[in-house]
Formats: sequence, structure tokens, C-alpha cells
Amino acid sequence: MILKERKIDTYIVDPTNCYIILDEDSKEVMCIDPAGKADELSYLIKDILKGNLKYIYLTHCHGDHIGGVSQLKEQCGGKILIHREDSKGLNDKNINLSGIIDIPEITLEADSIVDDGDVIHLGNLEFKIIHTPGHTKGSSSLYCEKEKCVFSGDTIFSGTWGRTDLPTSNREEIMDSIVNKLLKLPDDTIVYPGHGKPTRIGDEKRIYLELLPKEF
Repeated sequence: MILKERKIDTYIVDPTNCYIILDEDSKEVMCIDPAGKADELSYLIKDILKGNLKYIYLTHCHGDHIGGVSQLKEQCGGKILIHREDSKGLNDKNINLSGIIDIPEITLEADSIVDDGDVIHLGNLEFKIIHTPGHTKGSSSLYCEKEKCVFSGDTIFSGTWGRTDLPTSNREEIMDSIVNKLLKLPDDTIVYPGHGKPTRIGDEKRIYLELLPKEF
């Protein structure tokens, strides 16, 4: 697996982490949360990696994660995937926040919806969908056991968790998602979040299980 990260500035404080994953054998590509810079992402996928975009995976429906989807799909193709509970939010500015965070209104249609426990394949790579509600009702994470990594969207970050004061968010649900789903993954699993720097599952456990500050 080849993994590329692009930090994309949007209309909020922290840049959004967009991830490009390439299966080297099949040349199939998945792009996670293309928040913008579609031309740059398209160039990376087609000209640098020489790949074929198979999936555009959205960890949730917020505008700072989906702003470049339409243009990227137009340039590279690929199927738009999102959890069913967030699929309607793609077309609701009050849920995707395009009407709140001062970005152009966004409306999208998913090509396919996913549910908890579903598995998607990228060549020889297998990714399991983990429904991790809390930041939004349909937030989801992508876990690849083979590569020991999980793409967590805005559910968990290094040393903290995602906001729960937004439409469809819920504090109890996000804590349940973290403690009873993500922290059940092996300690050496690398967490690639929607903002900020990567972390590891084992490094986050003391916050949620021991109620202690994270050791940096």
C-alpha cells in the first residue's frame, strides 16, 4: 500500500486531512475526504501514482470534508461511498454545514451507501467499515487490518475527540464509538484522523480508559 496525505485548507481553522491510498498491484486508488484541491488530487492520482480512482470515501458529510468531491469525480471517476445515516446530509446544507461555515452550498449524491461491518476491496487491500456515530449520526471509520491502520474521520484525534455540538452529533455516542469500537482495535493500529497528526490506538487508551492525560 502506498499512502499519501494532503492537508487541504477549508473555511475552518484546521486543514482537513485528505488521504490517497494506492494498491500497488492493481493500481486501484481510494481517496478519503477530498475537501478541495481537486486538480492537485487528480494530478497525484493519474500522473504521479498512475492509478485508477475506484472509490471516493467520505467519513462523514461535513462540508470541510466533501468540498472537492464533485470536481474530483468529474476528473477521475470513482464511486462516492458514505454511511447510510449521513447520505441525506450530503444534500442538506444545515447538516453538511455549508450553510453555517461560510462555504458554497454543496449537494451530492452517493453512488453507494455502506453499513457497519461492510467490507470494501482495493485490489488486495481489505477495508472494514466501522460505524462510529457521535460527530455525526453517520460518521464511519475505515480499518485495514493488513496495514494496521484506521482512518477515523472526525471521531478521534491525537489526544482528543470530535465536536459533539453540531447537527446530528451526540456526546454519548462518540464516547461509545471510541471506547467500544476504535479502542478495541490492536494497540499498534495507526490512527489517521480527519485533522491534525496521526496517533496510535494504544497511545489514546489512557485518556478514555484511565481518565488520564495523554503522554506525548
